[in-house]
Amino acid sequence: MSAIILCFRDPALRAAGLVLALQGAIACSFGPYFSTLAVNSFGFGDRGYAVLLALSSMVSVSASVIGGIRADQTANRRQVTLLAVLSLMLGTFLMTATPGRWVFALTAALLIPVSSITFGQVFALARLAASRYPEDARDGIMAVIRALFAAPFVVVLPLWSLAFAAGSPVTAIFPVGLILSAVMLLAVLRLWPSDRAVTWDDRPSGLTFRAALAEMGRPRIAARVLALGAVTGASTLYMAIISLVMVAEVGRGTKDVALYVGLVAGLEVPFMLALPRFTRGIGRPTLILLGAALYALHVALLPVLAGSPLVWALIWPAAIGGALTLTVPIAYLQDLMADRPGAGASLMAVQRLAGDVIAATCFALGTALAGYGTVAVLGVAASLIGAAALWAADRR
Repeated sequence: MSAIILCFRDPALRAAGLVLALQGAIACSFGPYFSTLAVNSFGFGDRGYAVLLALSSMVSVSASVIGGIRADQTANRRQVTLLAVLSLMLGTFLMTATPGRWVFALTAALLIPVSSITFGQVFALARLAASRYPEDARDGIMAVIRALFAAPFVVVLPLWSLAFAAGSPVTAIFPVGLILSAVMLLAVLRLWPSDRAVTWDDRPSGLTFRAALAEMGRPRIAARVLALGAVTGASTLYMAIISLVMVAEVGRGTKDVALYVGLVAGLEVPFMLALPRFTRGIGRPTLILLGAALYALHVALLPVLAGSPLVWALIWPAAIGGALTLTVPIAYLQDLMADRPGAGASLMAVQRLAGDVIAATCFALGTALAGYGTVAVLGVAASLIGAAALWAADRR
């Protein structure tokens, strides 16, 4: 509760939390439906969607890294975030005013991915603002901010289910996204601290772009980002296989998928908020290893227990493990580049890309060799190896 109170009272943390909650609402509105829009509504087909997805990932990571480095170079984090939010607004406006095949491609592959800069800059702002408080309070603050991104998933997705059941078209996500992004823009303009009036030390880095990129690419940092990518790749695989193993053949269906995912997401939020209190004094690599082990239990047993009532018991290790592996790596990555909060936050995008590539490789190998159970085992093995490597490296 102390971290929640701090985030509510502190203007900078309050701004960071509000912007991230709005971005969470947009992310869960768009994420589940882009594939069906690309394949079915705008006729790109499976291959076309794969191309859009690849372009989106490349643009998202590149924009996050460039935006993070630029924010460190100038210390103008508010300005960088405004440009990202304006890109999101432009994309949702174009799809609201003139929806079409190539407008969708532009929005999905460029304009919305550029807005992912916001995610890293919010955490950079939160880290800088949290630096004014005692060290033992900082992890709790970051957990609260991360939980605010997850919280809308519990509320917004059921509302969209009701809206679509009532006959709303899937393209309704764009006018709603435009409204949410307009509120986000207003929050950045009115609540985000001015770059010249902050109450913490945030000086320009003085590094050229090449020097900043070289700093991020040092083996010590790159290896840890790759290891964390392997850890979080398990969550990507979980989302990929759950609808494929909960099928009619084992007595399951789409309602079971929705209920399972909703329960896990709903439980992750309180665990995110509670974990800093109960894990104080435990090193971050140890917490990541513990979270990876719990999440591995959930992913490995999901294909085995999909048709059994025991499958519902897996939501507990899934939620606790997910809370650890989604929250702790944020502070860990930022600590790798403590003097570069913007670049440190942009490492999250690089980690996410590494996780997606590892998950895709495990999925391709697993389905070629046997089936979804093998996919789960490969993903779990990669996750545990990454967590163990991280723990061993930091222990030395």
